[in-house]
Amino acid sequence: MRASSTFSILFWVYAKRAINNKANIYVRITLDGQRVNISLKRKVDITSWDEKLQRATGRGKDARILNQYLNEVQTKIQRIYEQFKSEDRGLNPQMIKARFLGEDKNNLSFQGLIIYYNEKMQHKLHRNTMAQYKTSQRYMSEFISMEFNMNDIPLAKLKYSFIVGFESFLRSYIPRSGQAKMGNNTAMKHIKRLRRMVTLAYRMEWIDRDPFVNFKMKIEKKERGFLTMTELQAVEDLTSAIERLVVVRDLFVFSCYTGISYSDIIELTNKNIVSGIDGNPWIMATRTKTGTPFKIPLLPKAGHLIGKYSEHVRTCDTDHLLPKLSNQKLNSYLKEIADLCGIKKNLTFHMARHTFATTVTLSNGVPIETVSKLLGHTKLSTTQIYARVVERKVSDDMTLLKSKIG
Repeated sequence: MRASSTFSILFWVYAKRAINNKANIYVRITLDGQRVNISLKRKVDITSWDEKLQRATGRGKDARILNQYLNEVQTKIQRIYEQFKSEDRGLNPQMIKARFLGEDKNNLSFQGLIIYYNEKMQHKLHRNTMAQYKTSQRYMSEFISMEFNMNDIPLAKLKYSFIVGFESFLRSYIPRSGQAKMGNNTAMKHIKRLRRMVTLAYRMEWIDRDPFVNFKMKIEKKERGFLTMTELQAVEDLTSAIERLVVVRDLFVFSCYTGISYSDIIELTNKNIVSGIDGNPWIMATRTKTGTPFKIPLLPKAGHLIGKYSEHVRTCDTDHLLPKLSNQKLNSYLKEIADLCGIKKNLTFHMARHTFATTVTLSNGVPIETVSKLLGHTKLSTTQIYARVVERKVSDDMTLLKSKIG
């Protein structure tokens, strides 16, 4: 739940539709600006209704019975609200109404699932990952609006047809005028996030069955881009009078020889340089994205760059090892560096991490298990993606095999 919320209960009568001075009584539930009305199936004489007190006036039997009933309704709604808070569930007034009417399960909503998932995961997922979820959820909401002509739907409508429809929506979606349609793997990432949300709803028993049971993800395998040793050397040898290009080159090369992502590099401080098991300097830190620890022996070229910036104007007033730039500008400057070096590949900062995994380590005989540890991967299968694209390593292994079997 959010740290604070506005919640209120209001009883009111529909005086304009009164018949023989008798009008229906409603209760209005308002939560954080959202509200719903519930008909209580009771009537009251509008002349005996106190709008300010929200109760019937007089001491007669009918007034006492009605007011007692309204007190019970108020207590019940308040209790339901407190129950939801104690369950730490995403909450909207429709969910309170559903539980009050005994239709809780059938009236859980998709927007309620979004609220619950985000509040449950905000302390578990990195802020960048949460931002990606919110982008996917925006697509989900747009699809619901287009497909159902509604802003929200009951979770009961989360069926196989919903997933197929959402996939079709994504594949035909054009983010902005003039832009290309969404690629297959991008669409699958949005569906993967939907799957995690739906799985949570299924495990919470909010839906009777998992609609993803018969759905197959269609991921297109793509080779990870990386620099060859010749291309990496070209970047290292680049000279420029433009300081920003020199700084970006150095950050990129540092990542090529450590495998550390940019989001982790900019967080490195002097405290992250420690004496390793071999007595030499190591970088020890935790990945921002996953929280996984990594320990990397400091290669000479990476160590040289740390020394270069130890008293640099961009770092002297901080404890950070290297200068900091925005990731967006970083990748823009890398395009300039690629042009100057004659590199035809789409050079991005993350390609440095791939280059470390392939050209710097695997291609030089470092075991894949070691590379996995250096990269901070939690699964060896993640690192094996790099192993598939190292043709030189494959060639060397086959040459060794030929020498053994003749």
